[in-house]
Amino acid sequence: MQLPPLLSQLIWIPIVAGLVVLRAGSDRALNRTRWIALLGALAGLAPAIALVHGFENHAVALQFVENMPWLPSLGIAWHLGVDGISLWFTVLTALTTVIIVIASWQSITRRAAQYFGAFLLLSGFMQGVFTAQDGMLFFVFFEATLIPLYLLIGTWGQSNRAHAALRFFLFSLTGSLAMLAAMIYLYAQAHSFDLAQWRALQLDFWPQLLVFLCFFAAFAVKVPMWPLHTWLPDVHLEGPTGAAVLMGMLKIGGYGLVRFVLPIVPQASHFFAPAVIALSLVAVIYASLVALVQTDIRKLLAYSAIAHMGLVTLGLFVFTRMSMEGAVVQMLSYGIVSGAMLLCSGMLFDRTQSGTIDAYGGVVNTMPRFAGFLMLFSMANVGLPGTSGFVGEFMVLMGTIQFNFWIGAIAALTLILSAAYTLWMYKRVIFGAIANARVAKLADLGKREFALLGALAVMVLAIGIDPKPFTDAIDASAGVVLAQAEGNAANPAARVAQTRGTPAPAAASISISANPSANPSATSSANPSATSATSTSASTLPSAQGQDRPRG
Repeated sequence: MQLPPLLSQLIWIPIVAGLVVLRAGSDRALNRTRWIALLGALAGLAPAIALVHGFENHAVALQFVENMPWLPSLGIAWHLGVDGISLWFTVLTALTTVIIVIASWQSITRRAAQYFGAFLLLSGFMQGVFTAQDGMLFFVFFEATLIPLYLLIGTWGQSNRAHAALRFFLFSLTGSLAMLAAMIYLYAQAHSFDLAQWRALQLDFWPQLLVFLCFFAAFAVKVPMWPLHTWLPDVHLEGPTGAAVLMGMLKIGGYGLVRFVLPIVPQASHFFAPAVIALSLVAVIYASLVALVQTDIRKLLAYSAIAHMGLVTLGLFVFTRMSMEGAVVQMLSYGIVSGAMLLCSGMLFDRTQSGTIDAYGGVVNTMPRFAGFLMLFSMANVGLPGTSGFVGEFMVLMGTIQFNFWIGAIAALTLILSAAYTLWMYKRVIFGAIANARVAKLADLGKREFALLGALAVMVLAIGIDPKPFTDAIDASAGVVLAQAEGNAANPAARVAQTRGTPAPAAASISISANPSANPSATSSANPSATSATSTSASTLPSAQGQDRPRG
């Protein structure tokens, strides 16, 4: 008997659960509203667990593919699939939804049904973003995330929430319109919205530049990259903790760069790589220095996120396999660490209604268990070996050093700067004598909060101590993306000459192993269509990821 399509379940279970919460929940029945939301979030986690269990790490092709016509006259399809990169983003999305529901259990008492319903709808839309293999389907889900996020920030935020929500919406919408223009152009060239066909296009040099700029405008806002970062501190400061946690844990901007920019416009990616590398280094240093002078914990964490995501964009655009794989690990790892730090700041805010660092001091005396968890997450934020924060940063920095030693050395300043602002914040908040009466009355973690932070601590340590299960799944897909990014960029002169109608030297063939450390015969015999070759010509790799492998 054929199993139901897992990816559709992944999308529709939280969406349906959100609609049920909106219909059946109310402030007069808070417990019922909370339990319906939690059951919906847990139900949405089940297909994510099944994905991990059934995923074949060393396969290059898409897995769990669903492909059926949606608007066939326009070439739009309900086309879903996951590879080693998108797999862990879907799992993180499902886990984040459960975490936010539990974290908001007692803090949200006003319009609880609308709050939990919005988060469940947002979770389903996010799953659509990470699994869509059709450009227009991706755009629909990408834009749909704006609606619940805008409502969450504008309704449950602080006094200046309307300004923060509007600023976030305008930044995001402007970039999205540019992305839509690029998608329409690609459709005109391929007569399809299928991403595999877009990757197979051989665009001329100048159209690639314009398509790159359009996609980059959309995804750089979401990363966020300097100087398009200014909306994030406002959202952290004025928005509800749940919204900040969700945007901290789910990196759709970085994912968009991997899925769209690098493989579809490879020559333009190389052309703009020096500029992106420079912006990334500025983000790492500038955001870290700004974090050092912040007086509010939430704004400090916002600038910390900007600095850490600078490492992600750096890793993607130096075009080494280790740095690209490290960038994906960094997105996942820092998503967990950032979410944990934001939850800790939210727990303090719920108790004191203040996020300023000066409002605390000596918290360890009244909340020792909280102080222990915050110490672990702070060390992960610094990149201490044995924590998840170390793995991604180390891989990005080593890959960058392979590309250029001095760029790697400048990027490595993040290790010093992140330690400076993180430990400075921890010292002032946690250590010392009890600063005031509010700190003296603080209650330590309850059972629900302890279980929540305990689960995040386990994830931080699990990735830090044994990252192999994550890197094994990511490795083959990262290699394909890198080969796609190198394939049409191997001989830029040829592409420029093509636009001018003059001859150019032939490009050299690029060979890349799907997984250098893997046995090429290790692919499961139950999946005869999986790729078993260990090397593939770069000219064929743009379509390799489009070799859909149907799964239940």
